[in-house]
Amino acid sequence: MSAREIGIIMNGVTGRMGLNQHLVRSVLAIRQQGGLPLSDGSVLMPNPILVGRNTEKLKQIAAEHNIARWTTDLNTALANPADTVYFDAQLTNQRAAAVEAAIAAGKHIYCEKPLTADLASTLRLARLATTAGVKHGVVQDKLYLPGMRKLKRLIDSGFFGRILSVRGEFGYWVFEGDKQPAQRPSWNYRKQDGGGIIIDMFCHWRYVLDHTFGNVKSVSCLGSTEILKRWDEQSKPYEVTADDTAYGTFALEGGITAQINSSWCFRVYRDELFSMQVDGTLGSAVAGLRECRVQPADKTPRPVWNPDVPNTIRFRDDWTEVPNDTDFDNGFKVQWEMFLRHVAEDGPWPHGLLEGAKGVQLAELGLKSWHERRWIDVPALTLEQGA
Repeated sequence: MSAREIGIIMNGVTGRMGLNQHLVRSVLAIRQQGGLPLSDGSVLMPNPILVGRNTEKLKQIAAEHNIARWTTDLNTALANPADTVYFDAQLTNQRAAAVEAAIAAGKHIYCEKPLTADLASTLRLARLATTAGVKHGVVQDKLYLPGMRKLKRLIDSGFFGRILSVRGEFGYWVFEGDKQPAQRPSWNYRKQDGGGIIIDMFCHWRYVLDHTFGNVKSVSCLGSTEILKRWDEQSKPYEVTADDTAYGTFALEGGITAQINSSWCFRVYRDELFSMQVDGTLGSAVAGLRECRVQPADKTPRPVWNPDVPNTIRFRDDWTEVPNDTDFDNGFKVQWEMFLRHVAEDGPWPHGLLEGAKGVQLAELGLKSWHERRWIDVPALTLEQGA
């Protein structure tokens, strides 16, 4: 079996997501499994070069994971013709210039979401990549989580009959940082640094809804900033300028209504940090990050509302777990393998930069809906918009 290397410039691996999900659990995991098998019988072996601004962190990560190559000079990395893929997991407001430089260098582009913090610049990058003829994509990891894959399989099998509604809850309590360290970086709570839960999570909800249930046709959003003061990584207090909670309602094609609440100020009383319930005429399901449970119509209990007597129905007992009848790999790794196959042998790939732009579009319209206190239609998006 022949093997060939593919050089990957990985910018932003000193951050939590770039390091854990993309470098360790995706690119290095592909190396550890012996590479990525291709359809011609050969194996594609990722060869990463780490890029960042912090020399000490890069040296430490490279040493811990036996990575030979790292640099603080992005231009030097882009100049190497052997490194054909550029990946970016930097802060959102630092991404556009680096991606544009990578496109100009002829690199294939794979990026975390949101690609940028505004639709105009996101579409500009999508147009540049398309014109340059490079392969391009954006991370849409939640589609490849075990719970969501089980849910999609139920939809495709017709389990629900006609889908009526979708209700989602995402979030957890992120500590302010004074008495306990915060679980998220401080820039997430500064609007001027690209922070905010609407720009973050509405990008997720766009691809989840579009690819699972039907295209988003309109949005109504109420956002808020619940925690006004937090403490940063140096234990210094700062003013929160970004939204940390969002209540979104989405009208989907086919008459489906979706409601998704997102917050870093929720305390969790559910099985997972994310839960989505889908109700249909023939059955319902509740999916999380990993688990999925169902209740068909013929197993649905018949409650009668009577607040004067104790409830006798144990509602959770009437749900059945969808079994893990296949091996579910890490969702980030699954999408990485898809993108690398797309680059190496033109494998199928539905997650180009225009798909990423749709997420930014929904976030912008969600913010507009909140500030104008009204429903906003979501128009079809093309590369030419705003050109």
